[in-house]
Amino acid sequence: MSSSQTVEDESHPSITAVNRRIQRLSLHLTPLPPLQPSPQLHMLACAKAANKLEVDRASLQCYMRGKNRELQEKVINFFESKPDLQTPVGISMEEHRELCMRQIVALVRDAKIRPFRYVVDDPAKYFAITEAVGSIDVSLGIKVGVQFSLWGGSVLNLGTKKHRDKYFDGIDNVDYPGCFAMTELHHGSNVQGLQTTATFDPITDEFIIDTPNDGAIKWWIGNAAVHGKFATVFAKLMLPTHDSKKVSDMGVHAFIVPIRDLKTHQTLPGIEIQDCGHKIGLNGVDNGALRFRSVRIPRDNLLNRFGDVSRDGKYTSSLPTINKRFAAMLGELVGGRVGLAYSSVGFLKISVTIAVRYSLLRQQFGPPQQPEVSILDYQSQQHKLMPMLASTYAFHFAAQYLVEKYSEMKKTHDEQLVADVHALSAGLKSYITSYTAKSLSTCREACGGHGYAAVNRFGSLRNDHDIFQTFEGDNTVLLQQVAADLLKQYKDKFQGGTLSVTWNYLRESMNTYLSQPNPITARWESTDHLRDPKFQLDAFRYRTSRLLQSVAARLRKHSKTLGSFGAWNRCLNHLLTLAESHIESVILARFIEAVQNCPDASSQAALKLVCDLYALDRIWNDIGTYRNVDYVAPNKAKAIHKLTEYLCFQVRNIAGELIDAFDIPESVTRAPIAMQSEAYSQYTHHVGFQ
Repeated sequence: MSSSQTVEDESHPSITAVNRRIQRLSLHLTPLPPLQPSPQLHMLACAKAANKLEVDRASLQCYMRGKNRELQEKVINFFESKPDLQTPVGISMEEHRELCMRQIVALVRDAKIRPFRYVVDDPAKYFAITEAVGSIDVSLGIKVGVQFSLWGGSVLNLGTKKHRDKYFDGIDNVDYPGCFAMTELHHGSNVQGLQTTATFDPITDEFIIDTPNDGAIKWWIGNAAVHGKFATVFAKLMLPTHDSKKVSDMGVHAFIVPIRDLKTHQTLPGIEIQDCGHKIGLNGVDNGALRFRSVRIPRDNLLNRFGDVSRDGKYTSSLPTINKRFAAMLGELVGGRVGLAYSSVGFLKISVTIAVRYSLLRQQFGPPQQPEVSILDYQSQQHKLMPMLASTYAFHFAAQYLVEKYSEMKKTHDEQLVADVHALSAGLKSYITSYTAKSLSTCREACGGHGYAAVNRFGSLRNDHDIFQTFEGDNTVLLQQVAADLLKQYKDKFQGGTLSVTWNYLRESMNTYLSQPNPITARWESTDHLRDPKFQLDAFRYRTSRLLQSVAARLRKHSKTLGSFGAWNRCLNHLLTLAESHIESVILARFIEAVQNCPDASSQAALKLVCDLYALDRIWNDIGTYRNVDYVAPNKAKAIHKLTEYLCFQVRNIAGELIDAFDIPESVTRAPIAMQSEAYSQYTHHVGFQ
């Protein structure tokens, strides 16, 4: 090729563009120091730096920390000091299971942290511990939950003093590893349909536990495959009678069943245990399947808080019906849902922190002849991550509120509060875990190819979290429980009944929400109006009330021809939308309250900005609903969209401060692409470069 030809080619615009692109791509082999001060790293030229909020990081972090941060730091520091207890990338299933067992034993015996002691007496402390251990290894967090909340919690919550006296110490120090054997192969969500039986034998004063068919095999039972020595088995209590039926079904009860010998660890007679094998995630948890063949246990092994059997086979209970006993039993087990909602927020914090920090550091493209800019300066990246960051804050305060209500419920046992927490935990667990599952994929995509590296954690976080949408109640089923409760409250409202705390707005303002929208306020589009918490909360509650009224009318209509079950199924998607709308209203109300309660002015301003983005982004995403009923006029809809874009940009300007306020150490995120102190060095070392 001649030099004249080269000059001619390079003068061609397309060739010049290609050469410039090659030069920029080559920079990725030796990237610019990511933390050097640069105007482009922080904001685009069109940004108004004067509009950026000044945030007191320490004050905001203090407000977000919660009461049990020191305990969490103790857990994290303990595992940081023990390299042999840290989970490596690519560990085998067998090794991971044994490591998780060593981790939980070390937590209790070496670190002297006893989660079981807080399960009933101080749930907030217990959930703080499980969040911390889950940040070390999600499988460890779940194993802790199985041991102390499910197996241990069933003994504390469903048993009586004799059971606590006998089993507490062994559960607490992990001498008695145990299982929670509720789910069966054919029945998961429909617990009342369980087929395992526990038949009382009055001659020997024992219960006989039986698996009548393959569909009744206990399935997905954590701790069963390898480590468990006991199981709380949920089975139909069958009492012998003298009539033609010969037995009477007293409904599902819980029984303590030893499954392995305490000394030899051999499987006990009549019990078959199989391994459920490799899973999509959580492979440090040994899930197994249990079959019982005429396994005899003492009568005292019935967890008898809500129902008991005497020596002569007489059944007694303070609750008159099977349904009431069943509801009381399940009501004591909502702690699992509370814990999952709380833990899911922790997943979201970690993934958002990694994605936002990477997006602040990563530079790509830019104006001609100028340095490349941070990818978080692109509107598309802001719209992926900033509403998600706002949602993370919203969920943080909602989960805190749920834990507070649950703790109050455990202390007071107030019936109205029990019902409220039951529905609230169902809704928040479903909504938060579903949102987090989608967000984990979005965060991975926002980090491009580097997000696909296992060392950067998105894969393991996504796989480990995925099951959160199913266990402790399938999310779709839980939303139906919320919808059913809303319909009950709606009926009670018009019959003058008492409404629970979470649903007070139905009584206070149903008539206002169901009246015709005000044609004047529908056209207000000033920024002050759109950022007014009253407008935002009214809009959320208006939507919920409209959905509630319309689905109630549809159910009445279809019940006449399809029956109650058929009508419910016909309106199911409508009901799910209603439940989600209500939960969004609850979340926003808690966020607004948290903003108002913040004592530091700069932190309050930052939280107000984030809260406004959360609210207006949700309204814009469902703008069709508001337009269809003229709640929002066209110009107001346009103003909402423009303001949402502006808020996205403003939140981006303080994104670093906002993720720092989560106070997540780099040892917890453990993603090289998000490490500010060493930038990419750990990432390049990971693949072998020196």
